[in-house]
Amino acid sequence: MSEQVTSTERPATRVAAKNADGRFIGKRAKKPKLLAIITDACTGCAGAPVCQLYCPVVDCMLLVPAEESLPAGRIWVDPLKCVGCQKCESRGPDDAFLDGCPWDAILMVPTAQWEAEYGELAY
Repeated sequence: MSEQVTSTERPATRVAAKNADGRFIGKRAKKPKLLAIITDACTGCAGAPVCQLYCPVVDCMLLVPAEESLPAGRIWVDPLKCVGCQKCESRGPDDAFLDGCPWDAILMVPTAQWEAEYGELAY
């Protein structure tokens, strides 16, 4: 006869915190496979960037001043906050058009490729 063990305790899991709008805040649980990068095609959407609306992470995509795209600026992606969700991208599988960047100015690259070019990210 085998003993049956029951437990009401759950293993500790990391729960992602969300703000009142349902967007993620705080640190992510693990390194993503992909990171978003912004190309020179970014126009900052005349000061109202669409990609910020689609991004599920608070303060991951920020509009910053840029000499070449005045007066609106351009988007900068915080690589320590990007979760690689691809919601900001405008091209999907088989070049299907998605809701992301209307200028097709966001690419998803493997995290290893990003780190090889810019340096290893501190997690």
